[in-house]
Amino acid sequence: MLLAIDAGNTNVVFALLDGREVKGRWRIATDPRRTADEYAVWLSQLLSLEGYDRSQVDGVIVSTVVPRATHNLQWLAEKYFKTDALIAGQKPVEWGMAIDVQEPQSLGADRAVNAIAAHALHEGDLIVIDFGTASTIDWVDFRGAYKGGIIAPGINLSLDALVSAAAKLPRIAIEAPADPTVIGRDTVSQMNIGIYWGYIAMIEGLVARMKAEIGRPAKVIATGGLAVLFEQHTDVFDAIEPDLTIQGLAMLWERAQRA
Repeated sequence: MLLAIDAGNTNVVFALLDGREVKGRWRIATDPRRTADEYAVWLSQLLSLEGYDRSQVDGVIVSTVVPRATHNLQWLAEKYFKTDALIAGQKPVEWGMAIDVQEPQSLGADRAVNAIAAHALHEGDLIVIDFGTASTIDWVDFRGAYKGGIIAPGINLSLDALVSAAAKLPRIAIEAPADPTVIGRDTVSQMNIGIYWGYIAMIEGLVARMKAEIGRPAKVIATGGLAVLFEQHTDVFDAIEPDLTIQGLAMLWERAQRA
């Protein structure tokens, strides 16, 4: 089985796959100082709880936007899974797609992997939205080329900034307002409206502008845990792919095995 690792700015996600079927999924807070030994103890226990063993893993692939975490994840694969980790974007798992932007080398691994998976799963021009630490909105054209996109503060990041900068505002949970009104009658409801409906308005507005610039029909694909939260109050998404990054890593792994 394959262990796919997506190291993001907030969390590192570990997924165990049999082919492209996700058998288990676990996440831990990103800390570049975390050692291979610490990862191994934590992950071994979780694998065991799901009825799996480290010996069943015969491949490891890593996508990371945290360069300092890469070495320890590679050492985890070598020491505890007896295999060399493949790093997405590096030989033998280069992207294999055109990156048609001014600084191709600056494209985050997660966005590249999402673009690969989205193009494999859906036809035509695509707008891929990933709700993470940052919210990214990317255009992948009908040929599978990455054409550019948008980076905006993630909703949790926006809320953290609001609460930390305003002494009297409380920390609130991000949730869909029970009442569809956008005129709040108390502080908490006003914050909830501003964060939730404000974020939906941003996404809808940016997607509309991107579609106008693309000039062709474009399907909107969303990924990230908050996509489901927003789906109930907007029709901007055409499809939600919760495991888009993990599926992209599995596709890259398959390609490397055929090479």
